[in-house]
Amino acid sequence: MRSTAGSTTPTGAPVLPERPGQVRRFGPVQRMVHRATGWLMLLCLVTAACLYLGPLAELVGRRHLMATVHEWSGICLPVPSLLGLASPDFRADLRRLNRFAVYDRQWLRAVRRRRTWPEARPAGKFNAGQKIYAGWIAGAVLVMMFTGLLMWFMGLLPFISRTSAIFVHDCLAWAIAVVLIGHMRKAYQDPEARLGMRTGYVSRSWAERHHSRWLPDDRRAAVPDEPDVV
Repeated sequence: MRSTAGSTTPTGAPVLPERPGQVRRFGPVQRMVHRATGWLMLLCLVTAACLYLGPLAELVGRRHLMATVHEWSGICLPVPSLLGLASPDFRADLRRLNRFAVYDRQWLRAVRRRRTWPEARPAGKFNAGQKIYAGWIAGAVLVMMFTGLLMWFMGLLPFISRTSAIFVHDCLAWAIAVVLIGHMRKAYQDPEARLGMRTGYVSRSWAERHHSRWLPDDRRAAVPDEPDVV
């Protein structure tokens, strides 16, 4: 018997409401955090380009304004995630992202061997690639904030030169730009994933193909803690 909205699973986890033929993937908090973080990251990259690239700097001008917007958008970058911690759903997603399971290793092996059929790529709510990306971008943001503050407040750590901070900041900025382009490219190739982030819902058939270890079914309406963690 299918569970109804508002009921609970044997584990006590709430059952997420569903639409006909669809499953709920993200709540409003997850979507707002993702959107706000994305816009702040884009603002950081655009203003950085206006400061770093000579032709673009000459075209835009207003260097002081660009620098101010860049600095404060970088400082505000973690704020959406920090506010999102008030949501149980957001915290549950963070726990999923921080757990690397046995089937995630299978997913990575299938990717390396270019296997495309769904059975070869078992995944929970987030696949191994998404987990690696989330961990890497979170670490990169922290390093960018640290080196940015060193440049902003010269003398904060006297044993680290400003030149070293600029070098690390610039190199990591290029790496983030490349990784974000790859992230957006993958999102562009998967309209259903974008729909899930935009509306919160995805089709059950898409979830069965790409996230079979997470998909709620008649026997297990919700999976708050994915098993087989290594």
